[in-house]
Amino acid sequence: MWYDTLYEVLTAINNVILYFIGVPFLLQLIYMCLFWVKKKTYKKSDKKHRCAILIAARNEESVIYNTIKDLLDNQDYPKDLFDVYVVAHNCTDGTALKAKEAGAKVFALNDPDKSHHIVCYALKAGVQEILDSNINYDFIIRLDADNHVNKEFISLMNDAFSSGVKLARPYESAININQSGYTKACGLYYVFDSRFSSRVRERLHIDAHCQGPGLMFSMEIARKYGFDAVTICEDTEFNFERILQGYRAHYVEDAVVYEDLPSTFKDTYARNIRLGSGNILLLKRYFFKLFGKFFTTLHFSYIEQILTFLFIPICPILCIWLPLYYIYAIIFLTITGQMQALYTMLIIIGIVLLILFLFMGILQSSLLVILDYKKMGAKRRRDLIPGIILFPVFTIIYCITITIGVFSKPKWIPVRRNPQETNKK
Repeated sequence: MWYDTLYEVLTAINNVILYFIGVPFLLQLIYMCLFWVKKKTYKKSDKKHRCAILIAARNEESVIYNTIKDLLDNQDYPKDLFDVYVVAHNCTDGTALKAKEAGAKVFALNDPDKSHHIVCYALKAGVQEILDSNINYDFIIRLDADNHVNKEFISLMNDAFSSGVKLARPYESAININQSGYTKACGLYYVFDSRFSSRVRERLHIDAHCQGPGLMFSMEIARKYGFDAVTICEDTEFNFERILQGYRAHYVEDAVVYEDLPSTFKDTYARNIRLGSGNILLLKRYFFKLFGKFFTTLHFSYIEQILTFLFIPICPILCIWLPLYYIYAIIFLTITGQMQALYTMLIIIGIVLLILFLFMGILQSSLLVILDYKKMGAKRRRDLIPGIILFPVFTIIYCITITIGVFSKPKWIPVRRNPQETNKK
């Protein structure tokens, strides 16, 4: 009968999809199981290079002063060898004034073109301002207006630069991880890539994923390309372009940037619809470029980048295809009287969900807490237990909001900042 054929076809499609989503999950599992590998460190450099710190800010008067003062007053690095540049981008508040009071070099960018209101245009203008300053900087560090960094941050990036690194990312932690159970779960989710994936990539000579705050890139890159990303996910685009041009992307684990992470579902939603929308477009644009680069270089980094970013389209599959298929399959098997097949399917589904909950949820987050609780700003491991318990719930929230983002065209909205109580050590 036709409905038997339909069931067989859909089941075959579902099996292919399960293999498709299984490979990226397997890669993340491998990263987690290799938690024991030793982190990469760079030789301490006697030479101190000149550094420009670039911050793009739009209506950030509530946080920009403290961010800049913390940088200028608390870095374990010669003060005469680094400057902070702030691009006040279409600001309607006192961001520029606060930044100047704190000691930054401020450049106001007022662009009436609404298509230019995303951060990439501010970063492009900021890099050009640094180039036009005629100051012989050696590298640039990109931060966000709410970021704080540990006191050795510039020194550690300088060590990496002196070792030949031209593109690098730091360890990402959270300013507000102790704010609530939700932020603890959120923080654990975002720390995974820093503690597990990034460390293993560096040790296996796989390119780091240099997106997010704390990015360091050399003036060689700045002079050749400026800041050439033009999309809503400018950091990922910048990373893709550089590795396609042959630059190795590295990870400086002891350099820690503390970010203000979402503290409510609304905050997570606002953040993730942008990530989902922007990254799915970048994946479409760069998939075949990265795939082709792998075949010309045989360097696994390009495939690894693809596999990691496949989690963006995987989210809609998890939220839409799998629920619909298994609801259909349960109804079909019930109506056709195939009860043994139905029971087997339900048992398998239950076992898989239990494994995902315990192994990829509770075990993963517990291991993070055991290994890196201090780096996450906790005084005791048990302080992060609420985050462990809520971690699987946050993962579901993340998946749903990314799915919404894949089908959205988000616009810029003001970022709600949390009270800054930095956890930096």
